Amino acid sequence: MDQSIAVAIAVVAGLAWGLASDRLAARWPAHEDGSIRPIDWRTPVVAALGGVAFAGTVLRFGDTPTTLAIVGLYVAALIVLFATDLDQRLLPDIITLPLIAFAVLVYVAGASPFVPTVEDFAWAAGAAIAVPVVLYLLAIPFGQGAIGQGDLKLLVSVGLLAGSGKLFYALIAGALVAGLTVGVLVFVRRISLRSFVPYGPFLIAGTLWAILGLQQP
Repeated sequence: MDQSIAVAIAVVAGLAWGLASDRLAARWPAHEDGSIRPIDWRTPVVAALGGVAFAGTVLRFGDTPTTLAIVGLYVAALIVLFATDLDQRLLPDIITLPLIAFAVLVYVAGASPFVPTVEDFAWAAGAAIAVPVVLYLLAIPFGQGAIGQGDLKLLVSVGLLAGSGKLFYALIAGALVAGLTVGVLVFVRRISLRSFVPYGPFLIAGTLWAILGLQQP
């Protein structure tokens, strides 16, 4: 199939997946008051991210079907997590924990696109454990909720699947985007310096950039 056609199909599929993820997040996990969020600004944001992410996956890995399937499945899960965290500030265990097992199984099967050797996986595993632990310890002085448990669990799978280097790329990119976004929102007085802004969506955006960007595995 011509690459331009494949990318166009990926964009449409990604938009549809993003829309479906937003509508899922509006209902699940169930809101405490039983409400269902109507379509709002989050809907086009999630849909657009889905379209861009699916297209990027095909552009980067379209020539290797196995890698395309592995990364595509992980990216699809990230879009759902992006939607749930944007809607409910929640990264459900039912998704984050299986992603950890998925990353390990991909390596054991010898199909990992980013950590192909034992040494690579050792570094990846070390980073996947050390980074969440360090972030958790650093967050303790700021009180409960300073960093979400879901964020830490997601970081484990990012490290195991993408490797130590891309884990740090994801963290740095996510922090930069978060800082810029929060700065703009504070400047236009949409939020205050005391407002809680979930880091998960920024971490996910940084992860997508790290695994789909120009960096070599």
